[in-house]
Amino acid sequence: MPALQPYSGSVRKLVLGIDVGTTYSGIAYAILDPGEVPIIHGVTRFPGQESAAGDSKIPSILYYNPDGSVACAGAEAALPGMDLEAEDNELVFVEWFKLHLRPERLDAGEIKRRDLPPLPRGKTVVDVFADFLAYLFRCAKRYICETHANGDSLWSSLEDRIEFVLSHPNGWEGAQQGKMRQAAVMAGLVPQTPAGQARVHFITEGEASLNFCIQSGLTNETMRAGQSVMIVDAGGGTVDISSYGFISVSPLAVEEVTSADCILQGSTRINARAEAHLKELLKESAFGNDEDIKSMLDYFDKATKPVFKDEKESSYIKFGSMGCNDPKVKIRRGQLMLTGEDMLSYFQPSLDATVSVIEKQRKNATRTLSTVFLVGGFAASPWLYASLKHRLEDLDLTLCRPDSHTNKAVANGAVCFFLEHFVSARVMKMTYGIKVVVDYDPADPEHLQRAANTYMRQSGRVVVRDAFSSILKKGMRVRETEEVSQPYVQEAHDSRTLDSVVTDIVAYRGPGADPRWMDLTPELFTPLCTVAADTSRVARVTRQGPKGVYYEQHFNVVLLCGLTELQAQISWTEDGIERRGPAKIVYDDDLEASQ
Repeated sequence: MPALQPYSGSVRKLVLGIDVGTTYSGIAYAILDPGEVPIIHGVTRFPGQESAAGDSKIPSILYYNPDGSVACAGAEAALPGMDLEAEDNELVFVEWFKLHLRPERLDAGEIKRRDLPPLPRGKTVVDVFADFLAYLFRCAKRYICETHANGDSLWSSLEDRIEFVLSHPNGWEGAQQGKMRQAAVMAGLVPQTPAGQARVHFITEGEASLNFCIQSGLTNETMRAGQSVMIVDAGGGTVDISSYGFISVSPLAVEEVTSADCILQGSTRINARAEAHLKELLKESAFGNDEDIKSMLDYFDKATKPVFKDEKESSYIKFGSMGCNDPKVKIRRGQLMLTGEDMLSYFQPSLDATVSVIEKQRKNATRTLSTVFLVGGFAASPWLYASLKHRLEDLDLTLCRPDSHTNKAVANGAVCFFLEHFVSARVMKMTYGIKVVVDYDPADPEHLQRAANTYMRQSGRVVVRDAFSSILKKGMRVRETEEVSQPYVQEAHDSRTLDSVVTDIVAYRGPGADPRWMDLTPELFTPLCTVAADTSRVARVTRQGPKGVYYEQHFNVVLLCGLTELQAQISWTEDGIERRGPAKIVYDDDLEASQ
């Protein structure tokens, strides 16, 4: 188990790791004193959860008042009698809100946005995310103030120097990170300034779980140079699967050995399939009303689902009273019997999808994988663990499940990420590039068939539209400090139009790594973000073209891609020296339109 290094910063800081999960959330933190080795703590006391002190997770749920303000959240929203209070005061219940943030293309065949519990009227997913972040932040403040000596003065000395690390599923991209940063500002975690927003960092749930496993000593047996491990983080909304190789042990250096995956097959899908089945089963029964089905699903989630372990046995859902009977649908004395086949139909798709991705990663990994760690809340399922263990034995993979099911893994691993960057290289999941024009070559058959899609530039060059220039290729391993650049040439009759550049970074999501043309499969190319930069300081050369004088400008767009968040700069040469300037990345707001 690698020891954390003494904090090398010059001023005292607080780092908060916040894991907003689909069903449960957690918080971890470390106080950073210059020269001292940090200790990572979990927040283990939450309002409304005093009877379960020591628990490091709370439900990701809220109640809203009719005026749109938050009535209560977390464990307080799950207290006995809250449903009656909600009915009396017309409160609106919100759960699974995190899934509204997901990219549309992620597992689109499995879940549609309309299938999710709705957001309150007038609220966006960012609004709800911000409200819940604000609640978690208050919980963290209260816990630190109550737990540490002179806690109030400690907090007031640190509250302007808090670094936040927010975790998200492997499948979330820059647009989702942008929404989460926006929510952090709305929640009052940081001010809406460049310096404030720079205090918000991101890490994937898969990498955070790896950090936790390393820091907790869980990977000691496999942590030898040349060995590799897979992390399967099975949560409420997603199953995140990542594979890593240990390049060296001292100092510890870890690299992704294949690109990470994310599937929407977490434990909430079990609930969704159970709900669909119950509605169909009970449509002719007196107990097929919304109230009884809600009561059944609540019991299923809390009592039936967690203990299911064997499809040879029947499972039961308690609801109503002893007088509730309907033999036709196996309801007797207030209990609905589910066969092993019924339960299997809820669970099996999640297992099959997870095994399919594990097989894919094992096949594509650049190093041999032998050990799989199963973490996350869904990992506690005895059926999932036993079934996955059996399936993986056929693949010569050993499955390990930490005793605690590592509910706190992601929040702790997020703090660890801020302190120690164990993962030094990540594998690109898709190809990033830009739409370009290329010089027309009539001898090239691909150019010839696009002869109608050509035009003449100011220089007199004839160019073909819809070409694609790859900057970062799928499967490419990128180190944290690595950057890639793309040279640009701009031409214009009016010099002033060269004072800025705006270009779309396009993601190619097809099977290949280096496509040449965007017009062949346009549906596989999606805008990832827009890079905008001030090029007014970049030199321009005066040229003579067939239509008179024009201006030409050369520069590079630089992408820094080895981190957990895409960053961009612009570079140019001035008097033989490379100059750099900031470039702003703007993500398309495609969330509201797709509600």
